[in-house]
Amino acid sequence: MANLTSVERNEKKDEVECIESINGQKEVPNNDQRDHFGSALERGPAENALVRKLDWRIMPTLWVMYFLNYLDRNAITSARLNNLESDLGLVGNQYNTCISILFVGYLLMQIPSNMIMSSKKIPPSKYMASCMAAWAIVSACTALAKDYKGLVTVRFLLGVTEAPFYPGALYLLSVFYTRKEIATRVAILYAGNILASSFAGLIAAATFETLDGAHGVQGWKWLFIIEGSVTFGVAIIAAFLLPDQPETTTWLTQTERELAVQRIEIDTAELTDDTKPMEGLIAAIKDPRMYLFVFMQNMHLSACSFNNFFPTVVGTLGFSRTITLLLTCPPYLVSAFVGWGVGVSSGKFNERTWHITLSMGAALVGFIIACTTLNTAARYIACFMFASGAYAVNGVILGWVTATCGQTKQKKGSALSLVNVVANASYIYTAYLYPKSHGPRYLPAMSANAAFAFATIASAWAMRVWLKAENRKIQRSGLSNEAVALFAY
Repeated sequence: MANLTSVERNEKKDEVECIESINGQKEVPNNDQRDHFGSALERGPAENALVRKLDWRIMPTLWVMYFLNYLDRNAITSARLNNLESDLGLVGNQYNTCISILFVGYLLMQIPSNMIMSSKKIPPSKYMASCMAAWAIVSACTALAKDYKGLVTVRFLLGVTEAPFYPGALYLLSVFYTRKEIATRVAILYAGNILASSFAGLIAAATFETLDGAHGVQGWKWLFIIEGSVTFGVAIIAAFLLPDQPETTTWLTQTERELAVQRIEIDTAELTDDTKPMEGLIAAIKDPRMYLFVFMQNMHLSACSFNNFFPTVVGTLGFSRTITLLLTCPPYLVSAFVGWGVGVSSGKFNERTWHITLSMGAALVGFIIACTTLNTAARYIACFMFASGAYAVNGVILGWVTATCGQTKQKKGSALSLVNVVANASYIYTAYLYPKSHGPRYLPAMSANAAFAFATIASAWAMRVWLKAENRKIQRSGLSNEAVALFAY
């Protein structure tokens, strides 16, 4: 031991603690150490060491991947401000169709993709990295589009290649983190989405100002080429950093792998043995609670539809192209911090309903302000309100799905995919709520967003009532005296 480095000594100490945890069962909490939903109030030292290790390896990699995922997807919104429509001869609703067609391809791939990941036949690390390399190539090829048909085609293919990432990332988080931990991690992951939207305008502004017309290539084309090239490089690195399943991840020791599996099993309500992917899909389809989650997340993402048109909405404030792109940044930065705070709070208190209610309530007020006044300051403040409120609940809702519909890994993966598929279908029809003719108030869009926000709140309270009834059934069964997890709400 004298010749070991400090890092090696710490790793050895962590391994010893994990051995004690597994063999001596020191870290399995009794009923007095659990909250009213059956989740552990505190982690022991070995579990803390494991979670730190998971955080340092999983979270930065997934965050960067999601940042680039959204940067590549939403580059078209900035390109619109650099004459994309006129260069490709887009007229009428053709731009809106190019936005919505991505989600057609996106929806087709999500369910089969997560079934592949949960099957354990293909390492998730290599699978997700390969998908990332594919979407990087497709995104860069957007620069080759010559007309409407070319742009529609490349956007559809981008949706197909990007589809596996987000539900796959959620699945990975759900098999490594407990119910109280996952909301914070999903919020951190989703911050990659938000900050990508934030910095997209800055990156686009810099690209347009410095490269527009360089070598005879328009600035919007350079934007797709540069961002696609960076994404491809990161995909290669991600293949070596991402984990697989808790029991097969090579950069965990054997004792750490056992602890990783054990703590998720203890934390899962109505845990059952793993099944085949198709059986997991059928189990998810048969779970009626999933359909309320589908509705809840669909309404939430419908309220977030402003994302694909945010530069256009901010453009109604009346500033120049460069200033407009710069003004899109602050609301997203604030949203990222608010989302992180809501995720941490939801995990700490193991609570979902009130966090969704307060966040979407703030978004609802923002939508109302945006469509009822033309005052520049008020409208810009409204952008902060609806962006922060709407984005904040994403991690809470998806964490709720994994905690409620995660009796097996296969069911959990399928439930996440099904929720995401139907929820993201909202982007197909909401893309047509923002024609330029409706500016600057965008009254139909903002009114619809307010209604979507209210529906999200209502469905959260419906789920709360439902899960309370489910918990009473579990308690009446006589299992509540054992270390059994109840459904959290």
